[in-house]
Amino acid sequence: MPASLYFDSHCHLQDARFDPDRNETIARAWEAGVREIVVIGSDPQSAAEARALAEDTAERDAWPRLWFTSGLHPHEASRWGPDTRRAVEAELDRGAVAVGEIGLDHHYDNSPRAVQRIAFADQLAIARQRDLPAVVHSRDAEEDTLRILDDSGMSPERVVLHCFTGSAEMLKGAVERGCYVSFSGIATFRSFDAEALAPAVPAERLLVETDAPYLAPVPHRGRRNEPAFLPVTVAALAERRGVPAADLAAQTRANARAFYRLA
Repeated sequence: MPASLYFDSHCHLQDARFDPDRNETIARAWEAGVREIVVIGSDPQSAAEARALAEDTAERDAWPRLWFTSGLHPHEASRWGPDTRRAVEAELDRGAVAVGEIGLDHHYDNSPRAVQRIAFADQLAIARQRDLPAVVHSRDAEEDTLRILDDSGMSPERVVLHCFTGSAEMLKGAVERGCYVSFSGIATFRSFDAEALAPAVPAERLLVETDAPYLAPVPHRGRRNEPAFLPVTVAALAERRGVPAADLAAQTRANARAFYRLA
């Protein structure tokens, strides 16, 4: 058995880039010690695909346990409306463990900002009504993100800022509110100020993720990311925080189960 066990709190295993070897990828995750994975829905179709994957793997031995989420990513916010809302909620009715990935992306602006704000606020309202956690994407939209979260009435402990790449001020605001914060392989990049940011999150609010197939950690940077690489990110964060990697793996695994309210 691996020395440590891990929880990948945010992954896109249904992505087409895994089509050639998805089963082998999941098997490698198990061998690396990854025992749980949350597969993120970025729109109704990807949520349905994530659900099918979770259902297909539920009874397999020596494979990680998979769960799924349902939401509309800010890149797709122009699709938000009654039909899309019903489709998102249909996957929530089928067992999604969170509303997400939702939020704001003012870096790419693939959807108009006003539309992004509406879709984000509406989906936070859905999460609050259903007492589900929210998985939040925020890029170059720090003030808007925190303001909409505050206005939503969501309990901060039901919110995770996933794949955190924001400023120290954004992190301080999230921590003061009591949100969870998740770090990905970006924490191993030279361009990321992990020395300052990684220790700033309270141990009980810290999550880790791969965001695979994106953002493979060093020394795998440039390759397709996968859950088996999660221990690399955990080790890097543990070093920045001055704690044993095994302790950080156990803490973040417990945190993820608490955040998603998994038995």
